[in-house]
Amino acid sequence: MATTEEMDRMYRWTRYIYDLTRKYYLLGRDRLLRDMELQPGDRVLEIGCGTARNLILLAKQRPDIHCYGLDVSTEMLDTAAAQVKRHGLESRITLRHCFAEQLDHQKTFGLDAPFDAAFFSYSLSMIPTWPQAIDAALANLKPRAAFYVVDFWDQADWPRWFRALLKGWLDLFHVHYRPELLEHLRQLEVKGVGKLTLQSVARHYAYLATFRKNS
Repeated sequence: MATTEEMDRMYRWTRYIYDLTRKYYLLGRDRLLRDMELQPGDRVLEIGCGTARNLILLAKQRPDIHCYGLDVSTEMLDTAAAQVKRHGLESRITLRHCFAEQLDHQKTFGLDAPFDAAFFSYSLSMIPTWPQAIDAALANLKPRAAFYVVDFWDQADWPRWFRALLKGWLDLFHVHYRPELLEHLRQLEVKGVGKLTLQSVARHYAYLATFRKNS
């Protein structure tokens, strides 16, 4: 399990240029925000919120919902809090320091009910304990609610040199494509936990997954 100290060392300086650089290769994030099925009054959680870039966009797009974010890096959360304040969204975005697998809507956020939706934006590929993170997301969603994922796919339709270059770059940040993750979601569907839908982003560069709980 990655520690707070390890994540803080990684992002102590890169957090200042994170959003500027990541916009060129974290594809599909805005599409995920647009595609989420939300209702007025919903509580929406981002697991691994980083600089709060996604939460700020979502809060502006949907002024009728409340957004929540958690992250393991206190350095990233410092940047996130500053950005939320700069956009005047402190009353609509709540941030907490928490490991993804330790999420508890009551203990972490003081909520009396689970979330209406949750999403992982390029965070599961960084979480070594990703199965437990998925379990925690499911446990903290209302019945028939969904969590959404956008993350790196296999780039099967891209040249081999491109795949090698991307993998080398991502390795520098401890980011790893996990083919077993999608298979894990498929097995959850087989077991009757929920329904999985999958879409490609930029010819298998990334995927958008929706997993809706059955109950």
